[in-house]
Parts: sequence; structure tokens; C-alpha cells
Amino acid sequence: MPGTVHTDLLKNKLIPDPYYRDNEKDLQWIGTTNWQYKTKFDISPAVLANKNIELVFDGLDTYAEVYLNGKHVLSSDNMFRQWRVDVKTFLQKTNEILIVFHSAKNRTDSIAKASLPLIIPAENSRPYVRKAQYHYGWDWGPTYITCGIWKNVYIESFNSKPVEKPFVNKRKIELVQQPDSIGRSFYFKIDGKPVYMKGANYIPMELFVPRLTKNDYRKMLLRAKDANMNMLRVWGGGIYENDDFYDLCDSLSIYVWQDFMFAGQMVPGDEHFFNNVKEEVKYQVKRLRHHKSIIIWCGNNEVDEAWHNWGWQNQFNLHGADSAKVWNDYVRLFRDSIAAWVKEYDGARPYVSTSPENGWGRAKSITQGDSHYWGFWWGLQDVEVFEEKTGRFISEWGMIGMPNYSSILRFTKKEDRYLFSDVLNSHMKAGNGYNKLLSYAHRYLLDSNQCKKLTVEDFTYMSHVLQYYLLKNAIAIQRSKYPVNMGTLIWQLNDCWPVASWSITDYYNRTPKAAWYAVKESFRDDKIVKRDAARPINMKLQKPVFTIRQTGKNSFTIKSDKDARYVYLYQTGKDFYLSDNYFNMKAGETKTVILKEGAFPPAAVQSLKVKSLYDLLLKKS
Repeated sequence: MPGTVHTDLLKNKLIPDPYYRDNEKDLQWIGTTNWQYKTKFDISPAVLANKNIELVFDGLDTYAEVYLNGKHVLSSDNMFRQWRVDVKTFLQKTNEILIVFHSAKNRTDSIAKASLPLIIPAENSRPYVRKAQYHYGWDWGPTYITCGIWKNVYIESFNSKPVEKPFVNKRKIELVQQPDSIGRSFYFKIDGKPVYMKGANYIPMELFVPRLTKNDYRKMLLRAKDANMNMLRVWGGGIYENDDFYDLCDSLSIYVWQDFMFAGQMVPGDEHFFNNVKEEVKYQVKRLRHHKSIIIWCGNNEVDEAWHNWGWQNQFNLHGADSAKVWNDYVRLFRDSIAAWVKEYDGARPYVSTSPENGWGRAKSITQGDSHYWGFWWGLQDVEVFEEKTGRFISEWGMIGMPNYSSILRFTKKEDRYLFSDVLNSHMKAGNGYNKLLSYAHRYLLDSNQCKKLTVEDFTYMSHVLQYYLLKNAIAIQRSKYPVNMGTLIWQLNDCWPVASWSITDYYNRTPKAAWYAVKESFRDDKIVKRDAARPINMKLQKPVFTIRQTGKNSFTIKSDKDARYVYLYQTGKDFYLSDNYFNMKAGETKTVILKEGAFPPAAVQSLKVKSLYDLLLKKS
């Protein structure tokens, strides 16, 4: 402990790796099964002598019944709350604890069925449970509906209750939303100074979060810092992160946009649900409010936008009184209740009820509030659209790329490694993802019919070059709109498993993908990155010859005899975290590259391979 039922089964060799091949489809039974955990523990006479003894669960996922020495002591139904129960009268020297976890899927399906004909809009029954919504599947993640003791469990004993320390915030945080000639501003002032936010959206780094260590968090957050980011948005379909995450953000001077854990769903309006959420908000705000990195609370991700733009009323037959009820419950929770609770338990930070303020197809999404601009990618618009569609603060936008090829080798067998195989399709969750990717490749890099003939390895490189080019040029356009635009947050920094996604880092070892290097360069403060003069598909290149020489234990130089674009250094089956990669070179230029993590094994530098855009454009002939 802590753990999840999936990782406990894996540790006991009762299931295969959930991330390997298409094992996901064969492991869904775990999420529809009830599970029991039982153990014994001793309590010392000194603890038993205290007047108050509480059993504390920092996190139970999610529907659980707790029995102590055969007596029922607790029912839980919220993954995001701390649960405390007075157990002094139940304890003895040697104790037995039993926890019965009920299937969240079965429970929410049952609640949804009982609520018919009213349907709370979402893809499934997830709105009814206070649980990480991405466990039910997302367009970058698998469906693994977990359960378990996902955070620490312990005994607290005392004679008098400790007095809660008053909260004092020493930083002045302002979200400036003032009418202007364009519409209404949206930017942050920290201690009186306007700050342009450069960053990304952050999702949980794992489906099975208890597997993460502080070193995992450190590595991930250093990736953000090294990419010249100053803000991360903790997305509302995941979890409130653990203390290590926020401690590291504090120390690295990374600002945090903190969503409450609601995403793409309306909400039930019953009293129990609201009281449950209130206790969640109270606990999480009081737990997190001392972190200087957090500068804004946000009620939800894309719920307001969904209600007004995604056609839910017709899809779920919500009209008249039903529609009014669902909308009024939304307003009561996000615009009224959570706003009041945040003010009560914090009061030092701004709160916005939803992100974005308007859907990307609405004119106001460009002139006021924050914007999730998905006309690029979902709408298949060219990257140049940002010349006209850069909003005041872009809190979501992005472009898909394949996972690193070294990752593909890890989750596939040889017979899976052809384009659009069943296994590769199971690791591409985005709707119509490959076709959208091919559409952009056709315009910017390589004819889509030629793309379909590539090996998986070459297709992966193609997608990385494409993601690099499009992110670099999008950011160049967005930053050129300063000070009308005061922030851009890429979707997304990271993955929760090996998958084709918008992430700029790979799941395994959090190795940077090509797009990470594009973002690092584009977010520099010491120079303004310009747009590329030509699309890669229109470049005329000669075959380069590269010379690599080791210059130190973890450094080497590379020289090209011809102009070269998107120079990629790698070994088959292994990707390195290098000081630079996927870079451009002038003929005769010598570039020094440093290995940022680990050490090169003997002769590793001599065995480095090099790929460049010339190799890809050859496929046109």
C-alpha cells in the first residue's frame, strides 16, 4: 500500500501488463468486479491510552466499506476526500481490518439507470461518481476503472485536537479581465507585475497513480522547466496531485492553474452529491492553499462549452424542464457553490467557473476570456489560422504525434509493427486520429498516400517532424500577438501510458519527443522565434553526410557537409535525453550535443544513428 487492484494483480502475476499490446480489452472484467483487502495490525498500549484514536484514509478509490474487527466503521464514495473515523471503541491490541471495494462502473451504471429518463450528459455514467474521470477512458488514455487504497492509511491518536493554523497568503495574485478595444483582457499579475504564461496542460502521469515516486514527479517537472515553461494547468479530468508535485512547482517557480476535478460532464443536483463535493473542495483547498505555485482555481474543464456547443440537448433528449434542471444544477455548483467555497477556504486567489469561457467556434473565444482553440487539429485548419484566431489566453491547443519508436517496440510484437495494425490502433485513442494526422502531413510534409507506405519507424519520425514544425510555428504566431495574447498552454505536456497523443514527452522515462525541443526553443525569453519561411514539403535538400565525434564522457559533436533539417540522433530501441535533437544544420557547421541524463555506454556514440528530413522527402520520388 498504497496501490490499485490492477497493480496488485500485476504484482502477483495474475494479469499481463495492462499497457502491452491490446491487453486493455481483455482486462475490463477487473473494473466490473468487487474486491476485498484484509490485513492485521497491532496497536501499542500507549496509543490505546489516548482519549481520541482516528483511522485516517488519505484516499480510497472509490466506493468502499470499511470493517474493523468485524464492525462496520466507514462508507466512502469520493476518491478525492480524506476519510476519518473515530475507532477508539473498536480497537484492541491486535486488530483486523477489511475493506470491500464495490465496482465504480457497476455502481454508477445502476445510479444512471435509476435516474432515467433523465440522463446527465457524458459519454457514460461517470458524472455520478467523484472519481478520476479519465479512468473511464479518454481520447489519449485507456479505460481502466480502478479501485484500491490509493493513498496512505494510518492511525492518529491524541488527547486534545490540534489547533488548525490560520492561512496567510504572502503573494498578491490578480486575474485581470478588463474591457478594452478588442473585447476583454485575460492575464495574470503576480505581485503587481503582468506575466506572460508559457506552458502546457498536465494530465496524471499514470493510470495507476500509486506507482509514481517523487523522482518521477521531479523528472516530469524538470522537463517543463527545461522547456522554458512557467505554467502548468492541472486538467480537471484527472486528480488533485500529491504534495510532491506542488512542492516541486513551488521550488521550480512553475505557476499552477488548478482545475477542480470535473471534465466534459454535467452534474447530478441532489443534496448528497453537492455535500460530497463541498467536503472535497474544503479538503483540497485547505490542503493546497499554502502552495505559492497555485495562482488560480477553475471549476471545470469544457463543461460550459459542451453544454452550449456539443449538441447535448438533442443527443440526450434534454428539453424544457429537464434541460432547465440540468443547466440550473450546473450553475448552482460551478458559478455559485464552488465560488463561495473557494472564497471561504482560500480567498486569496481568483476563481473562474469553467475553461474555456467560450467554445472555439464562437467569435468571443478570440476576443475575451481563455480559449481552447481546437479549430487547429479537430477542425483541420492550417496552423496559419492562429494569425487570426489567437485568443487573449489560449489554455488548450495542440497537435498529435506518435509515441517514440523505442516505446512502440516495448508495447508491440514484431507482427504488430505495420501501420494501422489492431495493436497500434489500440494505442491511438483520438477520434479519426490517423486520418487527421495524414491530413496535416499531406499539406505540410509528405503526400498522405506516400505516408501510408512508410514503415512504422519512418511514420513515427514523420509525425514527430510534423508536430515539431506545427508547434514551433503556432507558438511563433501566438507570441507575436503579445500583449493582446498573454499566455499559451499546449495540450499536453505528458502521457499516462504509451500512446499516440498530443504529448510532447514520451511515457517511458518521460523522454522528450521532437515537439519538446520545438517548445523549448519557442518559449525562450532571450529571443523571439520566427515562423519558418517554407513548409517542409516544399524544401529542396541534398543528401547530407554526418560526422560524429565523442568529445567527453557525455558529449559529442556532429558535423554535416550539406544543409540538413530535423536532424534526429538515436539508437534503434533507445531514445536519449539530449541537449538538442531534431535540429537544423548549415553545411560545414559543427554542433556540440550533450547527454542530459545517464551516461553513454562504451562505443555508444559511435553507434548513434542519424535521420534527417532528406530521408523522408526521398519517399516522394
